[in-house]
Amino acid sequence: MSYVKPAELITAMIDAGESKILMSTRDTLIRAFMGGATLTIAAAFAVTVSTNTGQPLIGALLFPVGFVLLYLLGYDLLTGVFTLAPLALFDRRPGVTLGGIGRNWGLVFLGNFGGAFTVAVLMAIYFTYGFTTEPSAVGQAISEIGHGRTVGYAEHGFGGMLTLFIRAMLCNWMVSMGVVAAMISTSVTGKIIAMWLPIMLFFYMGFEHSIVNMFLFPAGLLLGADFTLMDYLIWNEIPTVLGNLVGGLTFVGLMIYATHGRTAPKRVVLTRPNGKSFAASPTRVPEALAASQGEHRD
Repeated sequence: MSYVKPAELITAMIDAGESKILMSTRDTLIRAFMGGATLTIAAAFAVTVSTNTGQPLIGALLFPVGFVLLYLLGYDLLTGVFTLAPLALFDRRPGVTLGGIGRNWGLVFLGNFGGAFTVAVLMAIYFTYGFTTEPSAVGQAISEIGHGRTVGYAEHGFGGMLTLFIRAMLCNWMVSMGVVAAMISTSVTGKIIAMWLPIMLFFYMGFEHSIVNMFLFPAGLLLGADFTLMDYLIWNEIPTVLGNLVGGLTFVGLMIYATHGRTAPKRVVLTRPNGKSFAASPTRVPEALAASQGEHRD
């Protein structure tokens, strides 16, 4: 499937981060809007499947279709740029600054929210026949998700906030693996398979994804769910964005960069006076040799 090795993958990740930071405002907003819209239509599809079949696993199996389509089309998600953009700064790419990263994150957030909210309005109309009837079973399910993932966390106080943050962190660990997986193959089939697996996992596990939530919670409010806008912001969206940032950048971007972009020197093989070989860190070769010679004299 035209596998791209990690040493080449990290270069592609840095190049992608640089490209996103230097992209025009117009293109950044368009790609983010479409990324948010495409992903959240898939979320609506997955909730519909789960509700109609009573099998959440089926919904999770099918949800990645939106993620796959948006990345094959070159659109962007906030969770992805959280991971990729800083790598260009760490690699000291020309023209890349903290301000440029902040600008990119802000524009992608706005674009993603615009796309997700547009889908929320359209789906709310769809689930209520233009707000002329009570929400359908799927609409009610979305309302319950919004209530459970705001008020439900608030009921547990600090423990609920900690759980929310951890779920968000775990989410973007998996989602960013999907973003990187899109670059791990040069064939469409390889990209699809590699992306599908971690995205299916995050959705089924109920982890918190800031862009999916930009659809679920506004849609829930439009459908009459029993929580407020402040509940959504304080007990979901803001902690979720922060958790997504920590999870994606720490467990995916920095880890791959540290071990494949800034690979440490290999251990050196030395030979003792008695003819036996041993390995030592390059920085400790003199110490190792002196110790070896001391052992031989003893």
